[in-house]
Amino acid sequence: MSVIKVIELVGQSDTSWEDAVRQAIKAAAKTVRHIRGVEVLNFTAQTDENGNISSYRANVHLAFEVER
Repeated sequence: MSVIKVIELVGQSDTSWEDAVRQAIKAAAKTVRHIRGVEVLNFTAQTDENGNISSYRANVHLAFEVER
């Protein structure tokens, strides 16, 4: 029987919301093992003074198996 832990992360990208999710997973994978899945909770963005999107953000829940 496995135990799964869930943490919340915020990924950021200059390219897209999808890349923001990838960046969150990529950063977590450097220190978290046994990642099992991700749930995207929210998409947000920052805009510049002209109303253009300058930065994409994604709040995600990352699930991973707890080692015994």
